[in-house]
Amino acid sequence: MRNFLLFLMLCFAFSITEAQNLAVLKYKGGGDWYSNPTSLPNLIAFCNENINTAMNDKPDTVDPGSIDVFQYPLIHMTGHGNVFFSDEEVENLRNYLQSGGFLHIDDNYGMSEYLPKELKKIFPNQELVELPASHPIFSTAFKFPQGLPKIHEHDGKRPQALGLYSDNRLVVLFTTESDLGDGWEDTEVHNDPESVRQKALQMGANIVKYAFEN
Repeated sequence: MRNFLLFLMLCFAFSITEAQNLAVLKYKGGGDWYSNPTSLPNLIAFCNENINTAMNDKPDTVDPGSIDVFQYPLIHMTGHGNVFFSDEEVENLRNYLQSGGFLHIDDNYGMSEYLPKELKKIFPNQELVELPASHPIFSTAFKFPQGLPKIHEHDGKRPQALGLYSDNRLVVLFTTESDLGDGWEDTEVHNDPESVRQKALQMGANIVKYAFEN
């Protein structure tokens, strides 16, 4: 099984630049991984129209312990509550990230209490670090000179983009106190002004482009 996994990782590393789809992570622990059902289809449509991607209209769903994660250069994770990764899922996610994958975790309000301890399982020698506004992810397609935009108030704190690295490559992006996913949803869900939705979609496109190209 280990030899097969190593082979799969090599295939993933060689083919990831050709991949053009993303998936939602179906994690355990009780958190609502399925929240914001209209957000990713809207982001995908925006990216296909504005940054020349060719993604499927609807995202797939993957389990953190499945070899299916290796099919996607970008996996998206969101929710409000608890998160739990088993030892097997931790190893699989670590292999995925170290072989070229990218995990974007968007706090839909409530994840920040639970998530860091699970990420610590994947990279035990790292702490989440805040990305400076000068990081390329804030300018790869659309310019955000102040860094991560604020979409929803939540606790009224400033938005933060936090990251984990593997071999100096950003592999995990945790966006909190922003709620990009709410901004990607259909207009009538949150009644956000179009200017706010555009900021959210543009920042999402930056994340997609960065993940696909790095």
